[in-house]
Amino acid sequence: MALDERKGVWKSGKGKGRRTPKGRQLEDQAWEEVRALLGDGPRRRDLLIEYLHLIQDEYGHLSAAHLRALAEELRVAQAEVYEVATFYAHFDVVKEGETPPPALTIRVCDSLSCELAGAQALKEALEDGMDPAQVRVLRAPCMGRCDTAPVLELGHNHIDHATLEKVQAAIAAADTHAHIPEYQDFAAYTSSGGYSKLAELRTNGDFETVQQILLDSGLRGLGGAGFPSGKKWGFVRTEKGPRYLAVNGDEGEPGTFKDRYYLEREPHVFLEGMLIAAWAVEAERCFIYMRDEYPAVLEILRREIKTLEDEAIVAEGYIELRRGAGAYICGEESAMIESIEGKRGLPRHRPPFVAQVGIYNRPTLVNNVETLYWVTRVLREGGEILSGVEKNGRKGLRSYSVSGRVKNPGVHLLPAGSTITDIIEAAGGMLDGHTLKAYQPGGPSSGLLPASMDDVPLDFDTLQPHGTFIGSAAVVVLSDHDRARDAALNMLRFFEDESCGQCTPCRVGCEKAVKLMQADTWDQPLLAELCTAMADASICGLGQAAPNPIRLTMKHFADEI
Repeated sequence: MALDERKGVWKSGKGKGRRTPKGRQLEDQAWEEVRALLGDGPRRRDLLIEYLHLIQDEYGHLSAAHLRALAEELRVAQAEVYEVATFYAHFDVVKEGETPPPALTIRVCDSLSCELAGAQALKEALEDGMDPAQVRVLRAPCMGRCDTAPVLELGHNHIDHATLEKVQAAIAAADTHAHIPEYQDFAAYTSSGGYSKLAELRTNGDFETVQQILLDSGLRGLGGAGFPSGKKWGFVRTEKGPRYLAVNGDEGEPGTFKDRYYLEREPHVFLEGMLIAAWAVEAERCFIYMRDEYPAVLEILRREIKTLEDEAIVAEGYIELRRGAGAYICGEESAMIESIEGKRGLPRHRPPFVAQVGIYNRPTLVNNVETLYWVTRVLREGGEILSGVEKNGRKGLRSYSVSGRVKNPGVHLLPAGSTITDIIEAAGGMLDGHTLKAYQPGGPSSGLLPASMDDVPLDFDTLQPHGTFIGSAAVVVLSDHDRARDAALNMLRFFEDESCGQCTPCRVGCEKAVKLMQADTWDQPLLAELCTAMADASICGLGQAAPNPIRLTMKHFADEI
């Protein structure tokens, strides 16, 4: 019997064969739209998040068709594009058949300082007063403007001391774009000697001399870890090249806004410090990772980096500005590096450390914005501007971000040994009718200390004996009008939302903690056991520090729980 006569071997009549590959099909129009947005430049996988921003900004959301087209352009799997897009809070992924979000989004900050200032009532008023088909109202984590709480973001326009009336007026005026503050530009900075130190070092600088100046000044990492800056530079420099530098500008710790304060006023002091650090470790490229919640800062940096290129201080493309997309976890240095590479911001297991295996698996120096600001000042003015200041046995200066129940919230530059009493005095004292009850010394990761501990110097190494730390020096002041248990719950809800979910102790632990803390009476033995599991087994600092608000509330405010 011939092969083609056997039953079932060959189909007869019209077959059911496919005319296209399986899976979501590529749409020509969406492909053309994505190509137009990406322009003529190379299609780089590490720029995936930047490309997603282009589509989100242009169309207000990320459609399934556009995600498919972007995957085609980058020659990567659709699943890879989708998993990155859905990781970050500022991307709106819209599947087939779903309704895109309204053209205008209002994000209301509900972190501790804003909650104390009435953010929840403001959000409810906005939801009642807006047409949901025209305006979307969302809760959002800290926007780094705690000194002007309550704060919301209308499009990309931040409204300080926000009210329903201010929002309605801004919508009527179509005022939805970032407002660029007055700042010291390149011409003003160079007229007072700016970039002369960088030029001097590039000509005949000696690394060991610079390193020793930084070590003698006492400059430490001001993003929270507090590692001596000169020592970190030495570690990276000894690694085999090529080496990179990454600036951690993802200032997402609620209550912190010092980096924004300096960048919106003197961006070139920071930029010169960054380029000095790049010279010190012989970095082949610099990456600035800046949070998306700082649109004004992003625009300032775009302008001034372009000026540095035009003035031949750096080669074109030497500094890459990367825009975050709403993920607190990317403040952790290895998660930030993952995001710079265009991936989900999942912290890496260590070792190896990023100083050895960082961006593109190469040695990478990671510094905080304020740290690099002080690099410039120390090298230009001398290390004595830090080492020559002493208070309560501590040396140096600290930029305290102060908010809450004080008269003059803001960034207050004070001696590093300052106590909460000194900080409140610098902030104009407590609000009328308010008495100090508790304070957060370094963001929600540091928990709460009682008013009775008003003589503790707020600096590196001084708070660990009390079960906390200075972190980013984000000081939030609570009064007798507030409940510590409510503040602690606010902090844990933040961690619950912002956990990347990679490790079970953090992902499940934060959720469980929030449920337990909502009870009228806390189950303290169970919470203590949960805190131990989270602190001991979480991959990164988020899960390890999240128990601090629980532990300190149980220790100092037991009468409330």
